[in-house]
Amino acid sequence: MFSFTINKSDGSARTGVFISPHGKVETPCFMPVATSASVRLLTSREVMEMGFDAIILNAYHLFVRPGLEIIANSGKIHSFMRWHKMAITDSGGFQIFSLPDSQADEDGIVLRSPESGVTLYFTPEKIIEIENKIGADVIMCLDYCPKIWDNLREIRLSVQRTISWAKRCQIAHSNMEQQLWCIIQGGTDLNLRKQCFEELEKLSFQGYGIGGLSIGEPWEKSLEIINMLTGMGKNRIMYLMGLGMPDQIVESVEYGIDFFDCAMPTRIARNGTTISWAGKFNIKAGWCKNDQTPLDPDCDCFVCRTYSRSYIRHLFNAKELLGMRLNSYHNLYFMSKLMAKIRESINRGNFVEFKKNFLEKYKQKEKKNA
Repeated sequence: MFSFTINKSDGSARTGVFISPHGKVETPCFMPVATSASVRLLTSREVMEMGFDAIILNAYHLFVRPGLEIIANSGKIHSFMRWHKMAITDSGGFQIFSLPDSQADEDGIVLRSPESGVTLYFTPEKIIEIENKIGADVIMCLDYCPKIWDNLREIRLSVQRTISWAKRCQIAHSNMEQQLWCIIQGGTDLNLRKQCFEELEKLSFQGYGIGGLSIGEPWEKSLEIINMLTGMGKNRIMYLMGLGMPDQIVESVEYGIDFFDCAMPTRIARNGTTISWAGKFNIKAGWCKNDQTPLDPDCDCFVCRTYSRSYIRHLFNAKELLGMRLNSYHNLYFMSKLMAKIRESINRGNFVEFKKNFLEKYKQKEKKNA
């Protein structure tokens, strides 16, 4: 049911195909975040029509709401949200970092729902049970995401527990219709990352998520970690979790990353930030008031073919939800086209040239509108 084939390499950058029970995913790929079975403001059909072959959901949030019974009664997650391509569920380890009052011990994690105030305890075995009932194609091991990127004591603890929990997840996992991937922790410490990878490698996982980055650390340190781990995992699926800045994606692809995910494109879209091939800008800015050009003249999405910057700025100022929706559609469409161009450049053997040209144009506009 599952396979991963590397088709073409250009330096360390590579294209491939991952096969799952719900079809193929061309890599490198970006996965929109559908935390609670929804990519914010967009339908599953729209996301598929943009060219995305995979999404990521969150097991903890789906367990809290709507609950496993409702998902099961709907025929599991693909039927529930009418998503007909590959789906991944993250385990909830990131919520140690993101949710207030979260705690962890040797056996699992304690998370408190901000909405209800209810405190829940999750062991690795419980997480696997939850992910199995949700029914995604790929499920992630429970990991320990540290709260502070440079707290070495907590990072050591996160490595120890992440390895221990991965072993327990693997023992608990028995559903061959789902593939289990692990998560590498270790902060920005090269030795701890190496230790974590080597211990996980003994368990022969097919996919390796790089967790615990994009939580405040300098990007240069992240690149060191990415470079080392992709070098160690050349024959494995390498998945950089929670990273979605276009320039950082392009830089990470050069080292051999296959999968990305992040809520950033739609989150910033709802706040008025538009991503274009010439960089990011604020559609609510005064200079867009009478601008009759599309959000991005180099984009062929239906938003750019139909509406002007002036109109979308008006929607934001009038607090019309359509403004957020149109901007979200455009930003996500941009991410799909970016990944397609990355794959095309690798297949043609000119990725380095593509990277140089893209970053020059993208960062020039960012600086102009800073």
